[in-house]
Amino acid sequence: MSQTDTQDMETPLMEDPTPRASFDDLTADPSGAPELNLDVILDVPVSLSLEVGRAKIPIRNLLQLNQGSVVELERGAGDPLDVYVNGTLIAQGEVVVVNDRFGVRLTDVVSPSERIKRLR
Repeated sequence: MSQTDTQDMETPLMEDPTPRASFDDLTADPSGAPELNLDVILDVPVSLSLEVGRAKIPIRNLLQLNQGSVVELERGAGDPLDVYVNGTLIAQGEVVVVNDRFGVRLTDVVSPSERIKRLR
């Protein structure tokens, strides 16, 4: 070791002059249930999408698609659509028309506990 290295090791550490933060002790909520304030997330935008069905086709067939081509989907004509929020399945439903626009009538909603299980 050089002489400067040994001097650094022997020099006492100076106290940091910056004030230390203080925090209250964490205590459990006496009611046992945490208080939820959902107001902070109510305006967060999410992406809602509907899946009519899926199909797997070879690239050869994909390249042959043109206007008027029909792609057969794995799902039947009477089967419900899947409703996703940010990529997570939350419900199933059927297509409806409302004021000349497509909509979806939810027929089966996944329970919140099941949605949480699927996230893991």
